[in-house]
Amino acid sequence: MASSSSTFLLLVAALLGLASWQAIASDPGPLQDFCVADMHSPVLVNGFVCKDPMAVNADDFFKAPMLDKPRDTEKSKVGSNVTLINVMQIPGLNTLGISIARIDYAPLGENPPHTHPRATEILTVLEGTLYVGFVTSNQANRANQLFSKVLNKGDVFVFPQGLIHFQFNPNPHVPAVAIAALSSQNPGAITIANAVFGSKPAISDDVLAKAFQVEKGTIDWLQAQFWENNHY
Repeated sequence: MASSSSTFLLLVAALLGLASWQAIASDPGPLQDFCVADMHSPVLVNGFVCKDPMAVNADDFFKAPMLDKPRDTEKSKVGSNVTLINVMQIPGLNTLGISIARIDYAPLGENPPHTHPRATEILTVLEGTLYVGFVTSNQANRANQLFSKVLNKGDVFVFPQGLIHFQFNPNPHVPAVAIAALSSQNPGAITIANAVFGSKPAISDDVLAKAFQVEKGTIDWLQAQFWENNHY
């Protein structure tokens, strides 16, 4: 048990170190040692106003989310559970350009196609096997190209900022677990199916039928489904 906990902590530390160099590319760099978020300030800025440094203490940089504990995936229609730790959970992350997430996958579960508009992601498999990939943008020569890989325990994969990506557990019997580091204090997540078919108010079925080249009845059926958020 002690060995398993040590391995988990080492992986987390390594991921944080690997992701930290990306911070300047996504979030503004700090101009002081820290700028702990003042969640109660009425001032609106891009990020959060700094808390009075004299009022800062160690708890502003601490969270006990028990990321070593399995999460419930049975209630999820897609068979996954994403536990994100960002500036909303740790105010000390403000301006530091980094966050972390634990992702649990049920057998045959997936983290469906989504993007992070403000962050690059680096993912490490802690347990099980994952089929992962991302799709390029509409750029010339390599438009909409899929880069995919089957990952095993200990393997690492990078998802570039803003690109659609996914993870799928192909094992019908064994769950999987991964840890991801993201190069933003607030990376954001746009799940493609939810955004397109579950927007409020709904996108016109004329628009989507034309875009997807299907009958409007198909779009109406898709929009009537319950599009679940697997981020907790």
